[in-house]
Amino acid sequence: MIKGTEFQIKVWNYLKKIPKGSVKTYKQVAIAINKPKSARAVANACAKNPYAPKIPCHRVIRSDGTLGGYSGRGGIKQKLKLLRSEKVSI
Repeated sequence: MIKGTEFQIKVWNYLKKIPKGSVKTYKQVAIAINKPKSARAVANACAKNPYAPKIPCHRVIRSDGTLGGYSGRGGIKQKLKLLRSEKVSI
């Protein structure tokens, strides 16, 4: 069972729906969970994700196309590696 706040769980459940090989922005995730002004909170929920990469927060990037952060083991280098392994051109 996933443990987190109601908002975190909502974000994390949505992240599980992002298909392998594609990315969403923090803003797109916020809109998808009906919290359109909460892109920063989405980023914080991703940062607190203890289930990475099983819950794929590595598939969420910033609106300007940069990677943003990655809380999983290996940090931003691992995020880039995971995305490249899924054939995402970054």
